[in-house]
Amino acid sequence: MDTCFGLSAIGQIAITVSDLPKATAFYRDTLGIPFLFEAAPGMAFFQAGDVRLMLGLPEKESQKFSSILYFRVGDISDAYHHLMKRGVAFTHEPRLIHRGSQTDMWLAFFADPDGNALALMSEVARRD
Repeated sequence: MDTCFGLSAIGQIAITVSDLPKATAFYRDTLGIPFLFEAAPGMAFFQAGDVRLMLGLPEKESQKFSSILYFRVGDISDAYHHLMKRGVAFTHEPRLIHRGSQTDMWLAFFADPDGNALALMSEVARRD
């Protein structure tokens, strides 16, 4: 077995949505993720930092799956308040999830119009 090989960078994440125009508006206008292009029927692409995000209609009517997208932000409180002003309904205020030796991990969860789970994530340097 080749122990030198390992996957590390994510190039693209796909999320299945039920209403592409509504989802495109949410990710582009509400969340402010740079829109790249639409391709083939039923797909929209965005540039989320180093990762490309694809929104797509399901290939089959019964198909429904998703992952949680964690958006890294520098100031979670500021990002939380900006998105609240844009109408994003969070499940809770930013919470301390983990206290590490060098950084603390903060998260705040919300959903897109299809109920796909999204979160703000901030790793804050420890000050103590």
